Amino acid sequence: MKPIEMDIWRPKADDPRYAEYVGSRTGVEVFKEVEQRLDGMGLLPDEYLILAPEWEGGKELPRDADIFVTTDYGENEGIYLDAYLRWYEDGKRVTQSFLTGKTLEETGSALDRMFLISSAITKAFHGYGQPGGDGALLCLSAAEKQKIVEALVEKRERMLSQTGSVEKLLRRTVGSITAYMDTVGERPLRISAYDKAVLAIHDSELEAFRELLPKVTDHADELLVETAGHAGAVGRKMLMCLLAETQRFSEAAYFDASKRAVEIGDAERVKFLMEQYASHVTEPDAGYYGKVIDRACAENKAMGFALIAQAPDEWIAAAPTSLLVRMSCGGELRMAQMLINKGLQPGANAENVLQNLTCDRRNQWMAEQLLENGMEVGRNDWRALNACVVNGATETAKLLLDQGMDFEEYLAWRQNHDRRTVPLGVIETLTQYAQEPKQEHEQGMAFGGMQP
Repeated sequence: MKPIEMDIWRPKADDPRYAEYVGSRTGVEVFKEVEQRLDGMGLLPDEYLILAPEWEGGKELPRDADIFVTTDYGENEGIYLDAYLRWYEDGKRVTQSFLTGKTLEETGSALDRMFLISSAITKAFHGYGQPGGDGALLCLSAAEKQKIVEALVEKRERMLSQTGSVEKLLRRTVGSITAYMDTVGERPLRISAYDKAVLAIHDSELEAFRELLPKVTDHADELLVETAGHAGAVGRKMLMCLLAETQRFSEAAYFDASKRAVEIGDAERVKFLMEQYASHVTEPDAGYYGKVIDRACAENKAMGFALIAQAPDEWIAAAPTSLLVRMSCGGELRMAQMLINKGLQPGANAENVLQNLTCDRRNQWMAEQLLENGMEVGRNDWRALNACVVNGATETAKLLLDQGMDFEEYLAWRQNHDRRTVPLGVIETLTQYAQEPKQEHEQGMAFGGMQP
């Protein structure tokens, strides 16, 4: 199995025989690959494995960073492993936490297992052999090893509904996916080509996957989700092989695959799937792109922002209005304005957008700027106006009145729908403003806003 890489290298355009550094992978993407490697071997810590907060949100790893792992008892309870990144900046060595794993047990065997997990992480990055064992390291003769393999295979056949942990142990005991399939293959009809393909994905066996792919075209949707969610360069190549082999997927499976790519933090894979969507889905949904971008913004802010900036206007215009609400909740004015410029409007969510921006007086200027630069609000959207009134955002409310809202109609609506206390003087100020001749107001934009 190839070691996990932290730097990104690609063949040089002028001489493909040589590679050039083009950047670093994100912390989330590398962490997801570590997590999948451990899970595939049945070596995830019992309590948790978490990424250090400083690497969340799409932050890239430092160039030429190295990793080392420590294992010890905690101060309170449980046993911990900590993986650290180490690199040089301005000639000085920098060390920073990368991930932490924990088990609540404090037995000797639990400590041994955590050291085994630490060893597996180290080997995953440095490529020194394969980790083995599950709670203990066993030195077996060839005959003893064969007996264990045969017993596990028999158990797998009897317990088809509980094969997950058995298959992981089989793979680790035999040592490779090829040997595993050869062993299980001695019992015909017990494992399908699809099962073998899934195992090849989990074990990053690209050649085995390629050989099996023509036999499993009827499972294209399931394999699309599996390959899209398998972190690392091998998973990306498997996905490309599958798309080259299969012309059409269901919309639901394609969206699930895109979500999996978002979850592992692979921005390039997400972009690739989005670019291939229209030519690989039987019944394309115009809202697909916006839903993927919305999911990316929720999972990985840096990835989401990059997708918004690069997306064509028609992708954004069809996005769910919740995406604009999400940007307003986070105070991301630049991204919210970009969404509006690309055609996304709040629609029925105008109340939520204005509520989020006017509830804090320090952010009310953002609401005013969006309204002045293209954000559209329905003339009879009294709830949107009410959010401004209740929050005391008189200047924002004035913009809505300038754009055509009738304040007397709003007050009549408010009598039957909201009796909350309004900050002192707000109603009076807006009533007086609404009664003033329009020419005395600042010349506002036409309703819905115009670009400056």
